[in-house]
Amino acid sequence: MLLAIDCGNTNTVFSIWDGEKFLCTLRTSTHHARTADAYFTWFTTLVAHYGITPDIQHVIISSTVPRVVFNLRVFADRFFGCRPVVVGKPDCALPQAPRVDEGTIVGPDRLVNAAGAYDRHGGDLVVVDFGTATTFDVVAEDGAYVGGVIAPGVNLSLEALHMAAAALPHVDVTTPQKVIGTNTVDCIQSGVYWGYVGLVEGICARIRAEYDRPMRVIGTGGLAPLFAQGTQLFDTIEEDLTMHGLTVIHAYNQKM
Repeated sequence: MLLAIDCGNTNTVFSIWDGEKFLCTLRTSTHHARTADAYFTWFTTLVAHYGITPDIQHVIISSTVPRVVFNLRVFADRFFGCRPVVVGKPDCALPQAPRVDEGTIVGPDRLVNAAGAYDRHGGDLVVVDFGTATTFDVVAEDGAYVGGVIAPGVNLSLEALHMAAAALPHVDVTTPQKVIGTNTVDCIQSGVYWGYVGLVEGICARIRAEYDRPMRVIGTGGLAPLFAQGTQLFDTIEEDLTMHGLTVIHAYNQKM
């Protein structure tokens, strides 16, 4: 079995892949000081809840937080007896190398999204990932990551608004009943929701115009289904795209 780990700035996700399907997906907050032992205690407790006795033989890690990688490496080595594949490291091969400016370091999550999206949908894609940042990844015809856009994430923008304007409350993201709010909470929710719908539609339109060929738009990330309700932009929503991309990259490295 393969344990796929996606460590983002806010949450870290663990999924167990049996070669055909994900048996379970577990989520915890990202914390750089969490030890390998703490990961194992948390992991085994939740896996037991699902009634699974996993035989983990391989581990692959994608992390946008470099400080957590060491303890995740120790976790894989100490408890599963394997050296993990870490996306973005020299010993991790990619199905297609990114084509970006020389010296540019591409976030592992973006490389994984490109690999997963290409495997499922082919090339000429825009992958919109609603995470801590809202990212737009352009996947070429051959599956290579060729660039994109990074915008502030939805929850990050809400938190910044709340912190910078003392009179404004913190609100949750939701689909507004109407655009014109008649109270402060409704006004903020409308501004954030429809503002981000407009942002995503506008950036994708500009990417398509610059790319100058037909492109499909794939949405992923926890808030993707919510924002898909407000636009016809997305061709599909892939909630497990990053995890699927990790299985694709791991399988490619097994063949090398």
